[in-house]
Amino acid sequence: MIDSTASAGFPLYASGSTSAQRAIIVLQEAFGVNDHIRGVADLFADEGYLCVAPQLFHRDGSPEVPYDDFTSAMPFMAKLTKQGLTNDLNATTDFLATLGFHAPNIAAVGFCMGGTVSFFAATLGTVGAAASFYGGGVATGRFGIPPLIELAADLQCPWLGLYGDLDQSIPVEHVEALRAATDALSVTTQIVRYREGKHGFHCDARPDSFNEAAAMDARARTLTFFAEHLRDK
Repeated sequence: MIDSTASAGFPLYASGSTSAQRAIIVLQEAFGVNDHIRGVADLFADEGYLCVAPQLFHRDGSPEVPYDDFTSAMPFMAKLTKQGLTNDLNATTDFLATLGFHAPNIAAVGFCMGGTVSFFAATLGTVGAAASFYGGGVATGRFGIPPLIELAADLQCPWLGLYGDLDQSIPVEHVEALRAATDALSVTTQIVRYREGKHGFHCDARPDSFNEAAAMDARARTLTFFAEHLRDK
């Protein structure tokens, strides 16, 4: 097991074995690397991956925010920048490189805010596949990152997008605009929509949003996608 407190120069949560052949970077929601995100990393680790969840709020002490207090999360999100996220993602993949993992063996998966960051990670050339669960910023940029429909042209690896039709923060028309933008690329992309999915449908810690059927299907699709597009180290 690896040191989960300062492995990349800042705190991250780690789950799984360094002898794994493939790694996944799990990117947090707006609420921090909390029990849910740690649980997601554990689930993927149970599938044979080494998983690391970088603390993207480490500059503010890596806080965890309750799900019913989004207002408290907003200042931490507001401090995120494109350069800061680039630095954190590169530090994470650089750390994984010390364990023998390189772009073809590394995937990124993100949820909510992390879904946006996962899409961005797929433009850096440092991961071999990426998946975004209800990643926002589709039509309007965030964190200094361009809107995803514009950033799509920079994708350098296969990407999977998972969205809920009942997500009030990401309208279906934006999802379909992103589909059109990604379908035009030579890189493999796929978008799946869940008719009964709300924002946060994968998170069982948010009972008002959680949809078990959609969550299980989306996680299975993600595992299949990564199995198809990653290589062993």
